[in-house]
Amino acid sequence: MQAAILTAGEGTRMRPLTLTRPKTMLPVGGKPIIQHNIEALRDAGVEEILLITGYCEEIIKDYFNNGEDFGVKITYVTQKERLGTAHAIGHTENILTDDFIVLNGDIILDYELISEMIDNYESNSADSMMVLTEVEDPSSFGVVELENNYIKNIIEKPNIEEAPSNLINTGVYIFNQDILDKIKETKLSLRGEYEITDSLQLQIDDGKNVMGFITDKKWVDVGHPWELIEINEEFLTEITNEIYGKIEDGVTIHGNIYLGDNSIIRSGTYIQGPAYIGDNCDIGPNTYIRGKTYLGDSVHVGNAVEIKNSIIMHNTNINHLTYVGDSIIGANCNLAAGTNIANLRFDDANVKLTIKGKRIDSGRRKLGVIFGDGVKTGVNTSFNPGVIVGQNSFIGSGSIIYNDIESNKLIISKQGQEIIEK
Repeated sequence: MQAAILTAGEGTRMRPLTLTRPKTMLPVGGKPIIQHNIEALRDAGVEEILLITGYCEEIIKDYFNNGEDFGVKITYVTQKERLGTAHAIGHTENILTDDFIVLNGDIILDYELISEMIDNYESNSADSMMVLTEVEDPSSFGVVELENNYIKNIIEKPNIEEAPSNLINTGVYIFNQDILDKIKETKLSLRGEYEITDSLQLQIDDGKNVMGFITDKKWVDVGHPWELIEINEEFLTEITNEIYGKIEDGVTIHGNIYLGDNSIIRSGTYIQGPAYIGDNCDIGPNTYIRGKTYLGDSVHVGNAVEIKNSIIMHNTNINHLTYVGDSIIGANCNLAAGTNIANLRFDDANVKLTIKGKRIDSGRRKLGVIFGDGVKTGVNTSFNPGVIVGQNSFIGSGSIIYNDIESNKLIISKQGQEIIEK
């Protein structure tokens, strides 16, 4: 069986992290999101994978190349216009000639789910199969009406009282070639997109066997920045102790860590695992790395820094006397000495962030900041919980930041002083 992974979108809900990379290339547990899916397909016996790319596609192609290093054969097709899921899947025509799996590239799932799905599909002679999972509130998803494991109806984002079930579409499918004919018949939706659920409804109306496969295996939709932190937490709990770099005398480590090639942890550093430290990193001395922290390649962490449950991307410097809590810091950032990132509101309420112009409750009491790539802070800057800073913005020394900052801004704080005789 062959597979296609949809990875053409811009991931606007993950801004500013996706201003410089596809969402599917954001790191989780030491790997890009999409790599987890490629490896899950490989481990389930799928070796031919088509990546449907678009936004920042050169980053994906440079990383995976032909797939040989990952034990699969990867080909690419560009979706120049992003006109919906059905439009994307239509790009598989004349490339995938067998029955094929389709995954949204921004989810993470268990390879056993794929194996079980394939077995179920083949034993039931289905034309199409949609993987379903049960949630408490289905109103933000495509909701399925199921009868004897056959899908009878699909309703997009219904009001919770109108939902026919709590079974939602996970964005994982198996199709035979008939779906491509139905895609050609699919009309634009009210959202101005060609929806694969509309194509499936055409199959249902045509008497085709469209089955639902209910799973309780791992399935995670990484849609918002804090969800990246949460899935990173989960994956880091599974790491084993792997040490390729150098650990000086006087370092204390509790729990498992991954330490990459040419990295060094200097004396006096205290690490509570699990933690992931990439290649060419320089940590300490006297630094405190708290559990479930990810440091990408070439990250430098200075003296007396504390980092808790955060994702720090490659080539970023965290200078001495700095605190970073429950945050995502992009690549090529520089946090000057004494930068403080708060992760807890003084009233203990959940932290809210502004996503695409709307204030959204993250559901987390502890959440710090989201920095795009290239952010620089001056000495003794402070950030309130939930602040988002766009790429390449600089924040001057002594600033206290309460509100989001767009990309390419320079913030200078001025304070008045009065000098009087003693």
